[in-house]
Amino acid sequence: MASNIYLIGGFAAIAGLLFGFDIGSNSGIIGTKIYQDYFNHPDGTEQGTINGAMSIGCFVGSLASGYFGDYVGRKWSIAGSGLLFAVGALIQALSNGVGMLIAGRLIAGLSVGLTSMMVPLYQSEVAPKEIRGRLVSIQQWAITWGIFIAFWIQYGCSYIPDTSSFRIPYGVLGIPGLILAVGMIWFPESPRFLADKNRNEEALQILANLHGNGDINNEYVQREWAEIQETIRFEREEAAHSYLELFKPKMIKRVFLGVALQAWQQLTGMNIIMFYVVYLFNQAGVVGQEATLQSSGVSYVVNVVATIPAILYVDKWGRRPTLIYGAFAMSVCLFIVGGVMGGVGTRLYDDVSGKHYYNFNGNTSATYVIIIFVYIFVACFAVSWGPVGWIYPAEIYPNRIRAKAVSLSTASNWFFNWLLNFFVPNLMEDLGYGLYVLFGAFNLAMSIHVYFQYPETKGYTLEEMDQVFATSVSPRKSHVKQVKDVEAPEEKKTEI
Repeated sequence: MASNIYLIGGFAAIAGLLFGFDIGSNSGIIGTKIYQDYFNHPDGTEQGTINGAMSIGCFVGSLASGYFGDYVGRKWSIAGSGLLFAVGALIQALSNGVGMLIAGRLIAGLSVGLTSMMVPLYQSEVAPKEIRGRLVSIQQWAITWGIFIAFWIQYGCSYIPDTSSFRIPYGVLGIPGLILAVGMIWFPESPRFLADKNRNEEALQILANLHGNGDINNEYVQREWAEIQETIRFEREEAAHSYLELFKPKMIKRVFLGVALQAWQQLTGMNIIMFYVVYLFNQAGVVGQEATLQSSGVSYVVNVVATIPAILYVDKWGRRPTLIYGAFAMSVCLFIVGGVMGGVGTRLYDDVSGKHYYNFNGNTSATYVIIIFVYIFVACFAVSWGPVGWIYPAEIYPNRIRAKAVSLSTASNWFFNWLLNFFVPNLMEDLGYGLYVLFGAFNLAMSIHVYFQYPETKGYTLEEMDQVFATSVSPRKSHVKQVKDVEAPEEKKTEI
């Protein structure tokens, strides 16, 4: 049934296309002349507000997702979010001014906030532990595909000499939303959600369909079902399903780790590069709309391709080393980018665009170094913090508060996303190369934080995470559980 698991997790990951579509289309649109003229050349603050509107919607949606996940269910929350996104896309496509554009992005953001929490949660709850990381990584891969496809749609539309050049890319956003809303009708609900709602017969049959070829007496299914039942029994005796539970002594550390990890994911600087990659290449000395769009588009190709190793090997590499080495590599890349800009380039002001750029006085090698290390940075993120930033928070919490805790960690992601989108346009102008040095320092700090505070979680079932965090062993000495478990049916066939 491994193929069914991938089908279920992969279809839910269409939600990743929603956010990816928005990043890819908007990052290309904001640099075009027609967009700039139609919306009266928004300055850094106004453009930050337009981009940040989606992040605000995402923040609100992610906070609300805990409620919907616990009371509506994972499946129907995802379906409803798809429909909501289609509405937001339509409003953006029909925008007649900045106000309407912001409204559409807010509504689309509510959807992305819901799905960015709900999809990894859903995927982690339907997957066997042996491929849980791989399945959740598909969500991040879908985001990269959304960015890639939407950017090149926008690139093609950039040659249209009227407002269709940005209306078509915005309108296309709604298509995957509608597909997701309709398609989820035929997919199963999370068995852990159903068990928590005392729908035991339905939950056991779905678990058997997912992990035991439909046989409820399968040894692997029975062992997993016993763990789920025992965990639910214990949770009902010990605690209520409450937000207050998140701040109890035994849980607050885990909540902090999830919240911090999602905040760090934004502070890598990746989403800023995706949103403002056109501006970045302008600063690097790449001139002309077509040249900057093509250079930017290559980064999206790198993003798609470099996510594949994470999908294939994250369950073998482990979460800790992937996060530590990924953050360190990204810090090196950003230090090099900032160092070359500051050390070789001369910062000048363009009266036409109203923005600063770096002139390397014919030193094309400096420009190439910056572009190459931006691409390497994107690859390092795609293979590490991109997928694992969503995997880790979705797997570390107990069932009784998982939806609420993941919604809180996801909200921190979108809160920092909004902060960066609002302030970075001006920071790019004020700090210049210093902005890349700042994000390099963030990446170095996060690698140290993970090294000292984050235990390894691969190889454990969701019901065993209490054991992982109850141990007094230092996270630096944590290791994958070395026990002989019952092998998942057809597990050897799950290799891609």
